[in-house]
Amino acid sequence: MSEADAGPAALDLRRTTDLETAYRRHAGELHRFVTRHLRDATTASDVVQEVFVRAWRHAGRYDATVGSLRVWLFTIARNLIVDQVRHDRARPGRPTDPGVLGEVAERTAREPRRSFSEDLVTAWFLEEALERIGADQRVAIVETALRGRPYAEVAAELDVPVGTLRSRVFHGLRNLRSIMEETGVPW
Repeated sequence: MSEADAGPAALDLRRTTDLETAYRRHAGELHRFVTRHLRDATTASDVVQEVFVRAWRHAGRYDATVGSLRVWLFTIARNLIVDQVRHDRARPGRPTDPGVLGEVAERTAREPRRSFSEDLVTAWFLEEALERIGADQRVAIVETALRGRPYAEVAAELDVPVGTLRSRVFHGLRNLRSIMEETGVPW
C-alpha cells in the first residue's frame, strides 16, 4: 500500500474532510494522468472534478480490501477518459486524436475489469515514461531489464559495444526514475 493511502479504512469519502484529504493526496497525479490521455488540461480538470464527485456519490462502493483508494480513483478516471473520448468522437467538428483512442482502447482491452491493481497503474506510468526517453535507451532497457536478455546478446544484435549498451541502460533508468518521481509514482 502506498504512503499516500496510509490508513484507507479511516477515510470515508462521504465526509467532507476525508474527501478533501483524498483530493489533496491524489488530484495532482490524476490530473497529469488524464491530461496525458486527453491532451487537454482544461478537460482534464473537469474529468478530475468528476472523479471526486463520483467517488463521493459512490463512497459506499469503495472496498479497501479490493484495492487502494488511489487505484479506485484511477479506475474511475480511466472510465471517464473512455467516456470523454467517446463523447469527443461523437461530436462533429472536434475530432479525437486517433492515438488517444488507440491507447485507451488497448488499455481497456488488456485489463480485467474487476482485478484492477496498483501494479497496473504503475505499469501505465512506466509505459508512458518509456515513451518519453530516447529510443536507444528505451530499447536497451526493454531488452535487458524487462525482457531479461543478456547484455552481450542485445549488444551484438544492436551492433554496439557492451559498454555502450550498459551506459544506455544506466542513463535510461536514471531518466525513467526522474520521470516517475516527477509524476509521483513510486519507483
